[in-house]
Amino acid sequence: MAMVFDNYILGTFLVSLSTFLFLLLLRRNNNKSEKVSSREFKINGTSSGECSPENAFGDDVIIVGAGVAGAALAHTLGKDGRRVHVIERDLTEPDRIVGELLQPGGYLKLVELGLEDCVEEFDAQRVLGYALFKDGRHTRLSYPLEKFCADVSGRSFHNGRFIQRMREKAATLPNVRLEQGTVTSLLEERGTIRGVQYKTKDGEELRAYAPLTIVCDGCFSNLRRSLCNPKVDVPSCFVGLVLENCELPFSNHGHVILADPSPILFYPISSTEIRCLVDVPGKKVPSIANGEMENYLKTVVAPQVPPELHDAFITAVDKGHIRTMPNRSMPADPHPTPGALLMGDAFNMRHPLTGGGMTVALSDIVVLRDLLKPLRNLHDAASLTSYLESFYTLRKPVASTINTLAGALYKVFSASPDEARKEMRQACFDYLSLGGVFSTGPVALLSGLNPRPLSLVLHFFAVAIYGVGRLMLPFPSLKRMWIGARLISSASGIIFPIIKGEGVRQMFFPATVPAVYRAPPVD
Repeated sequence: MAMVFDNYILGTFLVSLSTFLFLLLLRRNNNKSEKVSSREFKINGTSSGECSPENAFGDDVIIVGAGVAGAALAHTLGKDGRRVHVIERDLTEPDRIVGELLQPGGYLKLVELGLEDCVEEFDAQRVLGYALFKDGRHTRLSYPLEKFCADVSGRSFHNGRFIQRMREKAATLPNVRLEQGTVTSLLEERGTIRGVQYKTKDGEELRAYAPLTIVCDGCFSNLRRSLCNPKVDVPSCFVGLVLENCELPFSNHGHVILADPSPILFYPISSTEIRCLVDVPGKKVPSIANGEMENYLKTVVAPQVPPELHDAFITAVDKGHIRTMPNRSMPADPHPTPGALLMGDAFNMRHPLTGGGMTVALSDIVVLRDLLKPLRNLHDAASLTSYLESFYTLRKPVASTINTLAGALYKVFSASPDEARKEMRQACFDYLSLGGVFSTGPVALLSGLNPRPLSLVLHFFAVAIYGVGRLMLPFPSLKRMWIGARLISSASGIIFPIIKGEGVRQMFFPATVPAVYRAPPVD
């Protein structure tokens, strides 16, 4: 009996010991699995399956590019407590001939972001409206600023100085790191962007990891192909000059000359300098090297320049500091991708005739900031991507209004041998010259102060109907009626393709898009 009892005790002990060891082993395996899972966002999607280096800085967001969009975004997210790593190809002051005019609507976005001081102390100029010139006639179009504070207006400046001011302000935040380097690729694992691979200024290849990568690398972006469907169009090129020591016919105004074959722009960029941008249709411009450009500017452009600026224009051509820049347009057509987002010119471009690019970029940053504010954790890439789909609709009132107006105005303001297009161009000039609501309405749209797509369409077709009415007076004829019908058809052919590219539903019926109502993901 005693032997049976001893065997029972021994058997119970051995079973208990085996069970204990099994549970201990199982617990260790579970802990190991949890540790691997917690580091999953740092694993590089290579065939070897090797783990990437740890995210030593614990970054929340990587921003590729520190231009207007990238620098403003870095400061905005950093101010909200995010740990931001900015990688910019060249941190020296940029030297560009575009991105020099900020509309009043864009200035209001700067104020909203706390960046209004970035247009101070480097000789930026206030812009109060536009002057429009055609065939020896002119009209002045003032921004409707009566309801705003005295400091609200447009601003024009050297683009590089503005960008440097924003970079400097972003760098003052302890949780924002600016690094010079060239991002060569996005790091992807199972359809999710985990970070970027980049080359430092010393040539060292490194990788950076964060839950969210925002690509703001500009109009020549080499990273956007995996994040959107880029349909880039180059309708024309700008030829840039700087006129010195001369006065514009209307101080503190941008000047638009409805020239042949396309518009010429003048606006101040400092107290002593005036930027001239000559639009040349097509992708090719006359050669600067063999003197074709100088001849073109002196024989074709100079006779159409206002007399007050003619001599300074010729002097600037003779100096030879002539720059060119392709004018690109690209509708926003994103592929929502977990872990990544596009912003700025890498995401959406429009013809720079109306100077609306920076206003769109800053408005987009305000929308994104408000969406991200309630989120503490950005690590759930799938939920975050689903939630941020609302961004593409919420940005539409400002972006689609400015984009559509830029594309439509460029086509209307450009010369054409077609009689209907000629009538549309003249009707637009005369409509704006009427004053009152006929000028303040379109200018409010142009300036970003009234971003309403429906108002834009109404004004556009009001111009077309006004043009038809002019044709019918004093007496209609079959020829005039035919031109009037073609004018309406031409107006439709200009604006409807642009609206289609922007997205009819998002542009006019955003409340019907389900993504707008998505709640922030729960941490």
